[in-house]
Amino acid sequence: MKRITVFAGHYGSGKTNLAVNYAVKQKKEGKEVSICDLDIVNPYFRTKDSAKILEKEGIELISLPFANSNVDLPALPSEVYGLVQRLDRNVIIDLGGDERGALAMGRFTPYILKENNYDMFFVVNFFRPLTTTAHEAVEAFYEIQAASGLKFTGIVNNSNLGSDTSSEDILGTLKRAEELCKKTELPLVFTSVDSRFENIDVPNRFVLKLQEKLF
Repeated sequence: MKRITVFAGHYGSGKTNLAVNYAVKQKKEGKEVSICDLDIVNPYFRTKDSAKILEKEGIELISLPFANSNVDLPALPSEVYGLVQRLDRNVIIDLGGDERGALAMGRFTPYILKENNYDMFFVVNFFRPLTTTAHEAVEAFYEIQAASGLKFTGIVNNSNLGSDTSSEDILGTLKRAEELCKKTELPLVFTSVDSRFENIDVPNRFVLKLQEKLF
C-alpha cells in the first residue's frame, strides 16, 4: 500500500465508487486518509455523493467547488495544492474520466514523482462503451497515462452493470482483464465485486458497496 493511490479510467469505469471504498478500507486499517476529487469531467457519480459516509468514517474530503452541478469548471480548491505534500496521511485521488480530465494531475506530478510513493491504477469496466475489449481499453490507458504524466502501476477489473450485475457477468470478464494485463505488462491488482458476491471465486477479490446517488 502506497501513500498516494490514484484511480483513473474511462467514463463509467466506476473509479469514484472504488476510491470511496478504498478510502474507507484504509481508514478501518488505522490510516489517516484524505480523498480528493480531481474529476473535472463532471460525470454522473461524484465523490461528494458519499460525503456523509466519509464524514462518519473520519475521512477528509476535498472536492471541486462545482461538484454535483452542471457547471464544468476545472478550478481546483487551494487545499488540493498542499495535499500531495502532507506526509502525515494517505491520499486517495479520483482522477478524471479521459485524457482531458487527467491533465488536472499534471501540476502535481513532479511532487508525486519526487516522493515516489504512489500507485496509479487503471480502472476498467468492460461493460462500458469504448472499453468493451482489451484492445479498446489499452487506447484509453495510454491516453490517460500520457496526459497525467504518471505511469500506471496496476490494473483494476471493475466490470459491472450496477445493481443488475450477476456473478456470471463478473466471471465473464476475467479473460479480458488478463489480456489487458498482458498488453500493458502490468499486474491485476484486484477484481472488485459487489458485497452480494463476496464469496465469488475470482483472483484478488476486493469486496465493495455500491455508491448511492444522492444528488
